[in-house]
Amino acid sequence: MTTALVVVFVALLLAAWILKIANRLDRLHVRTDAAWAAVDAALGRRAVLVRTLLIPELSAAASRAESASRADREQAENELSGLLGALDRSTLAPALAFELADAEERVMLARRVHNDAVRDTLLLRRRRVVRWLRLAGTAPQPSYFEIAEPVSPSDAAMLKPRPSARVVLTDPAGRVLLFQGFDPARPQESFWFTVGGGVENGEDLRSAAVREAFEETGLKLAPESLVGPVWRRRTVFSFDGETFDAEEWFFYASVDGLDVDTSGFNDVEETSITGYRWWSAQELEAAEDTVYPVQLAELMPTLGAEWDGETRTVR
Repeated sequence: MTTALVVVFVALLLAAWILKIANRLDRLHVRTDAAWAAVDAALGRRAVLVRTLLIPELSAAASRAESASRADREQAENELSGLLGALDRSTLAPALAFELADAEERVMLARRVHNDAVRDTLLLRRRRVVRWLRLAGTAPQPSYFEIAEPVSPSDAAMLKPRPSARVVLTDPAGRVLLFQGFDPARPQESFWFTVGGGVENGEDLRSAAVREAFEETGLKLAPESLVGPVWRRRTVFSFDGETFDAEEWFFYASVDGLDVDTSGFNDVEETSITGYRWWSAQELEAAEDTVYPVQLAELMPTLGAEWDGETRTVR
């Protein structure tokens, strides 16, 4: 009888613990949805103000951003931010200039609150008990919203162009090698990304891809073994306090086996990269982690086919 009571007591404690986690996860999802609604409202207010400037290029960019899907919203809003950064605000009425600056500040505040909510939700969703018991149910996985901080006209001229060459490396099982890292300015937000980096002066894309693969993995690729560039990704992002206008070109290569050697990392990579692993498309599809490019899981199955020579735009 005593044993049965103990079992019942433990079961009740366990059920209460699981219920507590489930309730907290539900609250986090509600918080994330509310935070996104605040971001959407802040972006909408900015778009309305932009159209009052009666500048056709800006008005068109604001309309594109408002009508963009959630998947394309980051790029569209970053394009609008870039145009606003180049705007000479001394020509605006003081009240309008102030209101526009306030709208931009509210966008940034809403984005930070949203990303904090996403971070907390993803951390809880990654716990084993949540995954094993499927406590997240059918709630969609939240994702970070990356939009560059607003820049002044003088800073806009210093928005750094960053062409980069990246390599999608796969093994015989079709898994892709990804590194995990973080922005030193926001160490709490980690993400996964492919091999590769910036193109150096006087370097062509293929040579840069070969060099980056060797520096980051120790793999010596022959330039002709690279397929592509198969994909192109355009984005604006901030890293360690600097904002970059990035154009990424992705090559593809398959390797029979690779003992990853990271001894070629530079100081920034040593500090900001925390690990690496091989991912299958199925694992990426089910993962709650942030991965770039965002479409990697759906694109991986196409890599084994013969390349048709077209460079496709991805996000």
